[in-house]
Amino acid sequence: MKNYQFLAPLKFPNGVTLKNRIVMSPMTTMSSFYNGMISNDELAYYQARAGGPGMIITAVANVSAGGKGFEGELSVASDEMIPGLTKLAATIKQDGAKAILQIFHAGRKSTSKVLRGQQPVSASAIAAAYPLDSETPRALTEDEIQQIIKDFAAATKRAIIAGFDGVELHGANTYLLQQFFSENSNQRTDHWGGSLEKRMNFALAVIDAVKEVIKENADERFILGYRISPEEIETPGIRLADSLTFAKKIKPLISYLHLSMGSYQRTSLNDETDQTPLLNQFAEVTNHEIPLIGIGSVETPADAENALRGGADLVAIGRELLREPQWVQKVAGDDEASIRLQMSPNEMDELAIPRVMQVYLRESFAKVMHFTTDKNAAENYQNQVAPMEGFEKKL
Repeated sequence: MKNYQFLAPLKFPNGVTLKNRIVMSPMTTMSSFYNGMISNDELAYYQARAGGPGMIITAVANVSAGGKGFEGELSVASDEMIPGLTKLAATIKQDGAKAILQIFHAGRKSTSKVLRGQQPVSASAIAAAYPLDSETPRALTEDEIQQIIKDFAAATKRAIIAGFDGVELHGANTYLLQQFFSENSNQRTDHWGGSLEKRMNFALAVIDAVKEVIKENADERFILGYRISPEEIETPGIRLADSLTFAKKIKPLISYLHLSMGSYQRTSLNDETDQTPLLNQFAEVTNHEIPLIGIGSVETPADAENALRGGADLVAIGRELLREPQWVQKVAGDDEASIRLQMSPNEMDELAIPRVMQVYLRESFAKVMHFTTDKNAAENYQNQVAPMEGFEKKL
């Protein structure tokens, strides 16, 4: 067996040790029940992949009913979700992986249909540029903002009760945490908007509330991660310098930083003169003092090693773990030749991919799933945003 760095354990500053440096990235399954409860199909999906990675981050769970972004979405918005979430945490942890529940509020990236007639909300009453038919949200009131902060805290307490090892705040992919940070979606003039510093206030308030719940209900080994999208391509919008400043601000407050990109080799989409990969630039900020999760089109062991060489401490794998649930075990067992780098659409039942998720993969991600039936070369996300990042593609 080759001496791969990603197979070595990683120890967090709080003492938690991961058995290896591979993370299963959060991937939308669209397979929870109508009310957000976990389904048996999802449990089987996670069980099939639980043996390999050192840490598994769940598909995103909404912290309140008004924060639901799409049908089939997991929820942590009420205590009645706890029994199912307890089963989910246990399923993930059965072979030693750490279980992280990703939590969010969709904000303006929802619809009145998904919200059963309610108008989506956001920092300001500004519709998203993508998709083109995005609804104009209603600007949140001060009381509503405070309630959503409390919702994040309550969701974290439920995650603790359910047995998760941590939570990840989803501040990426143009959801509400990002909407408050972005000048594109946040044009408030109060405490929550205006300057770059004020646009950080919502995320900082959520982090503070979550940390207080962790302090009261868990020990120092409970993990708090934060996911970030480095850039937006709209004008005005988040630029790389903004995100690097934000990363420096939250670094002392979180357990790890998780990037959201379609390719770990991505360079700036807004400044073509800047050819330093974004991963390297965020690695300069985290400086191995907290783990940095590199992500995006990691398929082979060589990709994972390259991401670590680029400054990542952990490497998240998504689509490849759909194709090959035993990826880590096969690498560790010196059986790389048997790793699936392609997937037949007919194999998805065998791979425990929920049926609704199968439709989602065929309709939205067919060009990058390496389906054996696709005769064209897979799209490369190195110089464009991926659909899951919430933007129009840059041509």
